[in-house]
Amino acid sequence: MSKLPLIIVNPASASGATGRAWPGVASAVRQHFGPFEVAFTKRSGEAVELAEREARGGRRLVIACGGDGTVNEVANGLLRADSETELGILPSGTGGDFRRTLDIPLRTADAARALREGGTRVMDVGRVTFLNERGEEESRFFVNVASFGMGGDVIKRVKSREGLPAGAARLLGGRLSFAAAALQAAATFEKPLVRVSLDGGAQSQLSVANFCVANARYFGGGMKIAPNALVDDGRFDVVAVGDVSALTVLANSYKLYLGTHLGMQQVHHAHATRVTASSADGSLVKLEVDGELAGRLPASFELLPGALRVRCPK
Repeated sequence: MSKLPLIIVNPASASGATGRAWPGVASAVRQHFGPFEVAFTKRSGEAVELAEREARGGRRLVIACGGDGTVNEVANGLLRADSETELGILPSGTGGDFRRTLDIPLRTADAARALREGGTRVMDVGRVTFLNERGEEESRFFVNVASFGMGGDVIKRVKSREGLPAGAARLLGGRLSFAAAALQAAATFEKPLVRVSLDGGAQSQLSVANFCVANARYFGGGMKIAPNALVDDGRFDVVAVGDVSALTVLANSYKLYLGTHLGMQQVHHAHATRVTASSADGSLVKLEVDGELAGRLPASFELLPGALRVRCPK
């Protein structure tokens, strides 16, 4: 097994922009980071397999080049291998939320230097068990945020470009694409009634626009949903946005980006290491994990402290 770092590239990320930009990215990485090997993914889930194989083979550093979904897949592979392999990140993609919490630069040259000069940060991860699209129970690790409610509808709109003119997603970019999808979803989304329990406590029944189990701070293309979250504090930040109207969402959307929404009457915040959730009214409640549609409730979320090593800026 080579000792060189491996970069796993998702060329389809950001509507194919990652693949088109790769020659320039590769040149900048060689200049500011050093030699490396590269593997390109051709299908969903392949980055998980590649990362797990490389970690089991003794590769010391595996770098994800793509969006949050690519980072999630590489992290899942490393965690499956249960190794000391570090995760590195070269940001690309539509959302790019996880790198914001870790202060990883967006510009390739700066991110490459951060990989070369940075240090290892041991951080928590989450593990969520849920029903997948086939109705089968499945488990998946997450490093950033898992949410259910309107978040799943927003992700579906962004990925399918639903409601956007042809080419608009590329012109708008990640943040505005997510913002536009969120406003569209708020106007039509029917808020589900769910049952939730934190750390084995009594179940609470509530109507939610969105319910987030956050390991890190940002989701939805830059929304600071959990402004106080730390990736190494041994607990989730749980943020529930209650039964709010589309008008309230529109009037207060800026607060989500500033991280000042926790003071709103309809927003509830707590800490937990275990969360369980199920539909209370029989409705299908979609679940997204690190910016990708995963399945639906019921779901359980468990924190795994200090489970992943990540190369971060010093």
